[in-house]
Amino acid sequence: MRRIVKLGALATVLAAAGAASLHAWPIGRPVALETIAGDAARGAYLARMSGCIACHTDAEGGGAPLVGGVELPTDFGTFHSPNLTTDIETGIGGWSIREFSKAVRQGISPDGEPYYPAFPYPFYSRFSDQDIADLWAAFQTVPAVAEAAPEQELRFPFSFRPALKAWRAMFLDMGPLEPREDKSDAWNRGRYIVRGPAHCGACHTPRNMLGARQAELRLHGADGLPGGGESPPITKAALEKGGWTVASLSYALRSGITPDGDVFGGSMGEVVRDGTAFLSDDDLRAIAIYLLDKDESDEQ
Repeated sequence: MRRIVKLGALATVLAAAGAASLHAWPIGRPVALETIAGDAARGAYLARMSGCIACHTDAEGGGAPLVGGVELPTDFGTFHSPNLTTDIETGIGGWSIREFSKAVRQGISPDGEPYYPAFPYPFYSRFSDQDIADLWAAFQTVPAVAEAAPEQELRFPFSFRPALKAWRAMFLDMGPLEPREDKSDAWNRGRYIVRGPAHCGACHTPRNMLGARQAELRLHGADGLPGGGESPPITKAALEKGGWTVASLSYALRSGITPDGDVFGGSMGEVVRDGTAFLSDDDLRAIAIYLLDKDESDEQ
């Protein structure tokens, strides 16, 4: 009995030491963007491309744009998107552009805490410094709304946020994309959009039990999406088998109407309504060109 007590005490001490180490584990890289002038119009376009409107606007509940509060039920608990307006207390009005950049590209809060990967910052790490400056300029134009988003509702041990530092070390793949010289400008633009701002792989790639995307099944479709439902595969082979062409895929991303006359439903319907419907014809065509002509190594 005494030995069991000692082992229990030792386990408690080790657990406490591990928790303290995770708390103290520094993450993130320094940022310097103050000298870059942002273009608010281009930033607003990038925000649409990135799904900011759909995820941070409670359209069904009649919420104001970018006030947050959208529920994202998952196997780990329920996430609530935060307020992205310029309100100082409940939004991002008190942030600096450096803090904004670290949040968007590195997944780190102004307090130095890691964000949960429900926020697709691994994809947003593809943003250039100019992209971040433009997004920042756009968000500065959003009217302040003093409305705090609900707290995240996660089960233990997922509620222990410092553990995300270990998750990042195991699974995180971030960084810019270098253009492929053997591909066209349109193909490279589509690659940047799909693997970056549009974060297609966030919904169309299955995840393991810890919520990390399974690289070997990139864009092969997934089930158990936030809120339920599943996504179809959008690999080159799957799209070709379905009879998709550059023209029909571009049109579907603009209108939500598929080649057989049906319409996208569920979360993809929201993606079109709040995001891809606003993209230029050139960008929609670039997305389609990339998806229908990508290498296996580029499925993300």
